[in-house]
Amino acid sequence: MLVSGRRRLLTALLQAQKWPFQPSRDMRLVQFQAPDLVGPHLGLETGNGGGVINLNAFDPTLPKTMTQFLEQGEATLSVARRALAAQLPVLPRSEVTFLAPVTRPDKVVCVGMNYADHCKEQNVPVPKEPIIFSKFASSIVGPYDEVVLPPESQEVDWEAELAVVIGKKGKHIKATDAMAHVAGFTVAHDVSARDWLTTRNGKQWLLGKTFDTFCPLGPALVTKDSVADPHNLKICCRVNGEVVQSSNTNQMVFKTEDLIAWVSQFVTFYPGDVILTGTPPGVGVFRKPPVFLKKGDEVQCEIEELGVIINKVV
Repeated sequence: MLVSGRRRLLTALLQAQKWPFQPSRDMRLVQFQAPDLVGPHLGLETGNGGGVINLNAFDPTLPKTMTQFLEQGEATLSVARRALAAQLPVLPRSEVTFLAPVTRPDKVVCVGMNYADHCKEQNVPVPKEPIIFSKFASSIVGPYDEVVLPPESQEVDWEAELAVVIGKKGKHIKATDAMAHVAGFTVAHDVSARDWLTTRNGKQWLLGKTFDTFCPLGPALVTKDSVADPHNLKICCRVNGEVVQSSNTNQMVFKTEDLIAWVSQFVTFYPGDVILTGTPPGVGVFRKPPVFLKKGDEVQCEIEELGVIINKVV
């Protein structure tokens, strides 16, 4: 992305923040690139909307991908904590390109119908068990990357979501132990091709959810100890500046612990795995008449304490 483009996104980022975000010493892990660096690097975002500390410069022995960082557990987290406490050089936000905080995870687990107010919007009962589907990891893009409208779909829709990032391997995890397996949280945009969800592919959801660029993530992996209560966060989505979704994660039917316990009955969770926990009401398909994304639109998905991701539709 050109520097001018990053500056425009930075301006939009600052304009987007409606809640009183304050710079902090919370741990906000990022993957980023910069013109004078070779390949992706790990960093710390210095508060929501701040610059970036290069963790690999602080300790060259650290891995350069988030998944490898998480696999090493407390050893690498302790290095990040030391970096956070030190007075280190900060790369200006305008000089870095943010990547998704996690790339190429083993799996991206998604949850349908997981907001009580979203169920009410559709006039359907609240599920008694989690409704689970998935996206392929190839759908993941960065927090300010473009969402590409596929020629195969005419009904591409928005969905702002809280994403959970797994930090510790586990199978058959008890709900009471689940948070020990969580690294932290980030913002996700579960872009969805409604025609492929409702009328194509036997109404199986996978293809309509997993087109390339259909999973923007970021801007940072905010560690669980830096989030006061993941199940009491304002969540919203704006399309071209207009608020289209506005709710709170307290509307989630199945909380993080319940989802991890449920899904881990079937699969092993690995560090870096991502869980998209569902979307609140206000999606385009249930508007009267329905509204879908078009070329030139800009979508902002924002969650209190976590940040905002901004994606142009092309």
